[in-house]
Amino acid sequence: MNPIDTLHPILVDGRWIRADAPIGRFRAVDPSTKRELGGRGYPVSGWPDLEAMLAAGRRAAAEMARLPAGRIADFLDAYAGAIEARAAELVETAHRETSLPVEPRLRNVELPRTSGQLRQAAQAARDGGWSRPTIDTAAGIRSVYGPLGGPVLVFGPSNFPFAFNGIAGGDFAAAIAAGNPVIAKAHPAHPGTSALLAEAALASAKATGLPAGAVQMFFHADAGLGLRLAADPAVAAIAFTGSRAAGMALKAAADKTGKPVYVEMSSVNPVFVLAGALRERGTAIADELHASCAMGAGQFCTKPGLAVLAPDEHAETFVEALRRLTAAAAPGVLLTPRSPQAVADAVAGLRSAGADLLAGGGIADAEGHAFRPTLLRVSGTRFLEDPAALQSEAFGPVCLLVVAESTEQLPRIAEAMEGNLTAAVYSDSGGADDDTYDALERILRPRVGRLLNDRMPIGVAVSAAMNHGGPFPATGHPGFTAVGFPAAAIRFSALHCYDNVRHHRLPPSLRDRNPTGALLRWIDGEWTTRDV
Repeated sequence: MNPIDTLHPILVDGRWIRADAPIGRFRAVDPSTKRELGGRGYPVSGWPDLEAMLAAGRRAAAEMARLPAGRIADFLDAYAGAIEARAAELVETAHRETSLPVEPRLRNVELPRTSGQLRQAAQAARDGGWSRPTIDTAAGIRSVYGPLGGPVLVFGPSNFPFAFNGIAGGDFAAAIAAGNPVIAKAHPAHPGTSALLAEAALASAKATGLPAGAVQMFFHADAGLGLRLAADPAVAAIAFTGSRAAGMALKAAADKTGKPVYVEMSSVNPVFVLAGALRERGTAIADELHASCAMGAGQFCTKPGLAVLAPDEHAETFVEALRRLTAAAAPGVLLTPRSPQAVADAVAGLRSAGADLLAGGGIADAEGHAFRPTLLRVSGTRFLEDPAALQSEAFGPVCLLVVAESTEQLPRIAEAMEGNLTAAVYSDSGGADDDTYDALERILRPRVGRLLNDRMPIGVAVSAAMNHGGPFPATGHPGFTAVGFPAAAIRFSALHCYDNVRHHRLPPSLRDRNPTGALLRWIDGEWTTRDV
């Protein structure tokens, strides 16, 4: 048998087809044992595969622009149901490929979140309010957000096989809800899981009448071809979750062709523990911090990788409590073969910048991919001497403690922070820390997407009010969220303006009569559901 025939097909233009002249192959790996999993291998696509997807995506975009929003919503609803119908197989496959726990993580948390956000996207598409219809009757000008006119390229990450998967996650759902086709790149850490999701997506697309090229997926491509794909004029927008190096390379490629690119890259998510909180409940906060750093072996984009302690006699008790917890913790499984060395390199960088190692610090002697839970410490003065190096992300079970030497040093440490997805502040429940909090809040607020009080940042609720985004380098643009509908859909849209266009040629949402009777529109300076 031709070895190519043993490779899993790719999803192109509504069909599963053999990869055209793949330039390589790979197999799924169980990260808990480092052993390849049985079954088919997966192709590393060459340019002919990607070019075929671009052509199909362009055709699909033209068709989707004419579809009623209800059709797109029907697909998203159907897809959510299809995922739930295949839950057992999906959870089993994802567990084999990632070693993430079946319960509660995969079955009870991540899979329901994935189907739930697809349904939220469906509701946003059906309601139409995300598109912000705007009517100026005096000027004869009307505008609405609509599809981009081409496929959206979605790169899924390693750490969420369902909820951020390129063919099923939040970016996928938002792009489809805005009326765009998607070309998804599966992550090599969970190709079988992605293939199952793509099967469900294709079946749902066919059942609800979406164009053939509305959902497409390839498994892998080399870095050069990935950048070529990102820069191709046919790609309308890009969504990426992953490392800063890869995100910046994609952004540079996209910027050259002037297309929108939404990259979620790196974030240390600082946690400030103020003096009153240390005195009141320091040990309990240390327990929370350790649990958050260790969860998922530290492979969450909102993991608190850096904690700043206010100067207080209880700070050393906090440090020792956290050191004991870290030293006693067992190493968790990292998701990719490169992960242990990447974490080791990040820890080495922190130590060379002046951080002292308190616990852990090395690749674990384990059957699978693992790194020992690690705690480091640096003084506030040393941190301020080299803040860029000392807030480098270590994507694993690593936390750096910054111990301030004066209350006046806390705002200076906050000012040295790069853009982050989150920041949290723990303060005295009786108000003793309020003045310090107020000073920090003014500095932190423009530096983070989500500001928390007395809560660790792990966990991102799929809420209309959520911001899973933040200033650079957390993301490439501070004004958008990757989680939460209807806001997430705006990223994958263009503002369509109609000037003196005849009434019958306008989109339904801009005609005089409200198409649903409930659509909220901005008409002559007020939000209203009335007809013009």
